[in-house]
Amino acid sequence: MPKTSARLLSLLSLLQARRDWPGPLLAERLDISARTVRRDVDRLRELGYSITASKGPEGGYRLDSGAQLPPLLFDDEQAVALAVALRIATTSGAGIAEAALRALNTVRQVMPARLRARIDTLQVTAVNPPPSGPDPQVDSGLLMTLGAAVHGREVLRFDYASEDPPGSNDQPRADQPTAHRVEPHHLVTWGDRWYLVAWDLDRTDWRTFRADRISPRTLTGPRFTPRELPGGDDVSAFVTKRFRGSESATGPGGWSCQGEVILDLPAVAIRPYTREGIVEAVGPDRCRLSLGAWSWTALAATIGRFDADIEVVGPPELAAAFGRLARRYADTASRAGISDRP
Repeated sequence: MPKTSARLLSLLSLLQARRDWPGPLLAERLDISARTVRRDVDRLRELGYSITASKGPEGGYRLDSGAQLPPLLFDDEQAVALAVALRIATTSGAGIAEAALRALNTVRQVMPARLRARIDTLQVTAVNPPPSGPDPQVDSGLLMTLGAAVHGREVLRFDYASEDPPGSNDQPRADQPTAHRVEPHHLVTWGDRWYLVAWDLDRTDWRTFRADRISPRTLTGPRFTPRELPGGDDVSAFVTKRFRGSESATGPGGWSCQGEVILDLPAVAIRPYTREGIVEAVGPDRCRLSLGAWSWTALAATIGRFDADIEVVGPPELAAAFGRLARRYADTASRAGISDRP
């Protein structure tokens, strides 16, 4: 008969492998008596595992969720997958990196040497663009509150601090939070930030809210029946279109401003730099580029970065944007005393 500690681990592993176990089958698998099974189950309960017993001729046991987190048992593949996920999470800027690092150190300390060596070979370095401002941190308790409201389909009330969008004078500033009453549908991450996708009951529209600007008023509310996202999109497609400026655009990338140009460059020279555009060769040294952006000026500037002559196919708004940029650039050069004339 194996020692008590090894036997308890074997019993725990069996209980985790399937939902219900008849008592006699557990005794047979562990090569112990039914009485010993009962004693070992009691020992696991003392360690914090919630194990329910069913009565009957054979009896049985089930491992349920408990009130606290007991010691866990993983097989080799589960342990490695958990450590890899935690390693990747330590590079995240979404407010959980520090907690993930502590969890990774805890898991690593109890790993067998053979698994620890495999984990230590995985070194991940996150290379992110320089932030335009302080990296927002989201409290894990807030994420749990939002997640619970989404899962429970409960109306959520909160104050929201929004920033002035560029060129807008009618939006509240960050120090003037507004009250919202929403039906929370999804909690998502985008660019290392957390967002809540919800139906705003007072504004009767779909909204995406940055989690770090949310201050919940009440934790629970009346239940609701989930609505379908616009166009029947899944949440990934919906969020992508929202952040690109239009939830209804159908052209390349889902952008609100889409245009087409001919560039005096081969298609192979353009494709690596236009992941979201469509590039078609129209000759050995020319190509057609279809691309989108959040504004016509931004689209013209994006296309203008290619060192080539440009022919605008359409629409007229894109040609006008090139004209505005040309005048702006010419004025800038003139003020600097520079002329493009020989």
